[in-house]
Amino acid sequence: MTRPIEHGEKEDAACPLVIVALDDDADFREYLRESLSAQGHDIRTAATPDEMTKAIESRMPNVLLLDMKMGRYSGEAVLAEVRTRWPRLCVIVVTGHPSMETMRETFKQDVFDYISKPFSMDEMRRVLAQAARSLGLGGAPHDRLRVELGKQIRLTRAERAWTLKELSEASNVSVSQLSSIERGAHLPSLESLVAIASALNATPSEWLRSAGF
Repeated sequence: MTRPIEHGEKEDAACPLVIVALDDDADFREYLRESLSAQGHDIRTAATPDEMTKAIESRMPNVLLLDMKMGRYSGEAVLAEVRTRWPRLCVIVVTGHPSMETMRETFKQDVFDYISKPFSMDEMRRVLAQAARSLGLGGAPHDRLRVELGKQIRLTRAERAWTLKELSEASNVSVSQLSSIERGAHLPSLESLVAIASALNATPSEWLRSAGF
């Protein structure tokens, strides 16, 4: 679930985001396109899962807005496919037929949040802002790259149950530098990135792709 807005934090402070929205309702797609474009976001809409896939492949979005009830298309099946192909893509479920069971199932698939129709655009703005803050979305390309690389390295290290010291010894990158990289405070040099990826038996190009590069 999204974290609560802290005291003094602006609720609608999201940077411009690249968004793909999948919904079978043409009027609702137009509403999203007009409203989110007016907020400065780059919004592309899709009527079918195939259109959504093409939109994502043509340019990786920061956020996918996913309708769960689309007639002959299953939102659950689309979500499972998205998680297989783009496991770290931020997904926000939007549905006119909310249920506790659907909500539980979607959160098992690492959905960032769940919005029930009808909703106000202020509510959508708050959720997008929370996603941008929590996941480091939007902003300048180098900022997104710095945050995403740090997250990818941290997650890969955690999957192997390695400490920073163990990664430092394997990669010959200092613990302090690794810590700074993982926090997203420092962008690694190409040499350091390759050394870290090699130590973790990972592919740097996959990390870059996850960041939209």
